[in-house]
Amino acid sequence: MRRLLMVGFVPCGLFVTCLGALVRAGSFAGRSDWARVIPGNPSGQAGILVALTVCTSLLALLLQPFQVRAVRVLEGYWDRWPATAGLAGVLIEVQRRRWEALRERAEGAVRGDTARRRRADAGRRLKARPDVGVLLPTSLGNALRAGELSAGERYGLSTLASWPRVYMQVSDRMSDTLSAARDALDTSVNLCWSFLAVAVVSGVAVYDEVNLWWLWGGALLLAAVAYKGAVIVAQAYSGLMHVVYDLHRFELLDALHYPLPLDDQAEQEIFGAVSDRFTGQAVGRVSYDHGGGRSHSDDADHRTHSEHVDGEAG
Repeated sequence: MRRLLMVGFVPCGLFVTCLGALVRAGSFAGRSDWARVIPGNPSGQAGILVALTVCTSLLALLLQPFQVRAVRVLEGYWDRWPATAGLAGVLIEVQRRRWEALRERAEGAVRGDTARRRRADAGRRLKARPDVGVLLPTSLGNALRAGELSAGERYGLSTLASWPRVYMQVSDRMSDTLSAARDALDTSVNLCWSFLAVAVVSGVAVYDEVNLWWLWGGALLLAAVAYKGAVIVAQAYSGLMHVVYDLHRFELLDALHYPLPLDDQAEQEIFGAVSDRFTGQAVGRVSYDHGGGRSHSDDADHRTHSEHVDGEAG
């Protein structure tokens, strides 16, 4: 219920309420009359409230299956559309220059405490980005890709292929933490889309009323704030992905009945074989270990995270 309210109902409610106010004010047909927005009698007010609630609920239900797509578009997966593929190349070049500037600042010589703090900050920001060869056009995409291409790879695992499986091994406390971060990310993304939609409809409605241009301008500003919030949460989520592999990668082997490695070299080899099997590639003969397996609880809700990374892999 909490996720439905945060991720679906609230963002859709903002858009439906703004659109309803513009329609009742007559903004699309001429000068806005804001006195007409709220009816003067209680029955009319109750009717408006019921209509807004129903429309918001229907819109939230209709858009729920497109949640992964809503995130992917803001991440910058635009190559499949000819109209945006060229723009993606331009923005990737911008991201590359930012990456190079951060690298030079992080590796440059410093003098004084202020310069040292700036270099440390540049190094921290650089670690929150993927390698320069796999950059995406947007900051949100790069924040998520930093986790999706490095959390498991440090141990020889393909993160995108293994994440839905290793997530099933996490504790309830870790699952709650991941769920909270994922809900915050989806909420920020949906708020960004909602404010962008409000900016469009308000711009169309009051284009001839200069004194009301602040409506779409304010909506664009709020969309930018929501997007920045999504980037911050995405960086935290990527960090949590690293923690999951740090703590639970051997439990994945336990659940698969693979033998545990004795050193880091053997770990790389066995996790490489596991990743090959997950991605459907040919692997050699595997010796299973059925003696030390354990059952794990599955009472935590893992669906949101599995669906997201399955969508990224697709």
